[in-house]
Amino acid sequence: MSDSHPQHAACPVNLAHKASLIDQQWSPRVVAEMNDYQFKVVRIEGEFIWHSHPETDEAFLVLEGTLRIDLPEGCAYVNPGELYVVPRGVEHRTAAQGEAKLMMIEPRGVLNTGHEGGERTATNDVWI
Repeated sequence: MSDSHPQHAACPVNLAHKASLIDQQWSPRVVAEMNDYQFKVVRIEGEFIWHSHPETDEAFLVLEGTLRIDLPEGCAYVNPGELYVVPRGVEHRTAAQGEAKLMMIEPRGVLNTGHEGGERTATNDVWI
């Protein structure tokens, strides 16, 4: 079988190792797929832009550092080993003081900036 995506290999995906291979922040990289969902790792620092995903929920699992998710009613702090799901349609902004490494789980094709666009929009379907 000639498949270029490593998620089909019968071996575990080391999320910390995959995150360490990413050379720039705010550039999510796909590490696996399940049905129509993608598992992405990303390095972040500073603040992202306010955006929402009207079509889907978005899950964040913190691998390292602390993720701050700004929400209309305040902010949530997510620590290593913790998971946070932002419901579909809820405006949010991710941020980290110091670098954080995360795994995001979302349907294939979802843009990281939602419908806001702009220079922070990452290219989809880039595997690492």
